[in-house]
Amino acid sequence: MRIIFRTCLSMFLVGMLTLSGVAQLPRLKVSENKRFLVTTEGKPFFYLGDTAWELFHRLNREEADRYLKNRADKGFTVIQAVALAELDGLNVPNAYGHRPLLNNDPATPDVKEGAQNDYWDHVDYIIRKAESLGLYIGFLPTWGDKFNKKWGIGPEIFTPQNAALYGEWLGRRYKNATNIIWILGGDRPLETETHKEIIRAMANGLRRGDGGTHLMTFHPTGGATSSQHLHTDDWLDFNMRQNGHVAEFTGRYDKTHEDYSRTPTKPVLDGEPIYEDHPISFKAKELGHSVASDVRRPLYWDLFTGAFGHTYGHHSVWQMWQPGRSPINNPLMNWMEAMDQPGAAHMQYGRRLIESRPFLTRIPDDSLLVAHKPEQMEIPTAIPGAGTKRFVATRDAEGSYAMIYAPTGRKFKINLTKLTGEKLRGWWFNPRDGKATLIGEWTKTVEREFITPTPGEDVDWVLVLDDVKKNYGAPGKVK
Repeated sequence: MRIIFRTCLSMFLVGMLTLSGVAQLPRLKVSENKRFLVTTEGKPFFYLGDTAWELFHRLNREEADRYLKNRADKGFTVIQAVALAELDGLNVPNAYGHRPLLNNDPATPDVKEGAQNDYWDHVDYIIRKAESLGLYIGFLPTWGDKFNKKWGIGPEIFTPQNAALYGEWLGRRYKNATNIIWILGGDRPLETETHKEIIRAMANGLRRGDGGTHLMTFHPTGGATSSQHLHTDDWLDFNMRQNGHVAEFTGRYDKTHEDYSRTPTKPVLDGEPIYEDHPISFKAKELGHSVASDVRRPLYWDLFTGAFGHTYGHHSVWQMWQPGRSPINNPLMNWMEAMDQPGAAHMQYGRRLIESRPFLTRIPDDSLLVAHKPEQMEIPTAIPGAGTKRFVATRDAEGSYAMIYAPTGRKFKINLTKLTGEKLRGWWFNPRDGKATLIGEWTKTVEREFITPTPGEDVDWVLVLDDVKKNYGAPGKVK
């Protein structure tokens, strides 16, 4: 009775959100062409996520306010956070001394009467605060070590039976909250039939509880994708990859296009690329920590090869590390300082670039990139390249614009036959400050050579080509 009463009271409070002067965000759905997310009114939605896995577990309300405002100000749209958190989230209480479950039983969440009096009240507060700032929550019901411990803390507490009950309880509690995207899984593989049954039972429970009002996906382990086991499941609205903490395009980020090309067609997103200031490939001594350019490259690699959005992360922020807490994999600074590392600010420029051109017709197309054959070479060199030097290209289906990402300063040629219009207009878009510089206009030919404005290994650029008649305006300027 106590749980039922508390659930009803919570739903009343969530329902009061619009009455208290905080406008609810629009619900989300998959676009008609099954490639993107849109609002229920059909407006394109750019998923720009941040991994704040320990947000519910480690931050108090004042800290959560500070974090959420920072991310809203930087143009993020989704915050990915975990209810049953990775860092001993079952047994180490939150900032107010509360734990999420009674006796670590998913079938009995620890809910108490009275406001701000249990773990879930704190979760409610953060969800409502996020909504007031225009942010959606990518809500993980649990981290994966609770069903497949592997290298984690665990303990493994889920069965198909209690996963269904827990999912239904969560679904009912947040049915009226419009700013939630369910993300099942949590960085663990589905190695047995029981693992798959647990995830499917939780998904079905969520659907029973919320009536199908929220989108749903699955967060896999590094280098893997939700499509491996779940692609044809009806509850899986879009695929999520975890390309992981490597800096090279080849072998990980090139797989985003594979999910884009699967049937049935579903949107695809990189839910965890390399974090900023993270040990590259977990090898700090050999490879050092990543920098802003390492996180910018996956942003454009993923977007231009088929992703509908992108997730950023910082190695200190995901774990909300600060002195006094046990560090995971050598964070370089506390989470409050890390929020303002340059890579986080750079993410919004990619979002603005995509939003400044037709959104729902964009397709990947590396055939825009022309292979070249230096005189001393017998075999043409494919301009897309590999490793960290991978060029990628995208355009709209009509061909009214194209974008080419150059991760390093060098000459390259573009096939212009895919573009419409007799005259083209060219721009250089700077991924580091979001500014666009006009190159000029010219009569369209078969090919044209370009060279980036500045040389350098980590000085990347985006070439934007427009059909002059479309008069799109400067890239990155959203009307």
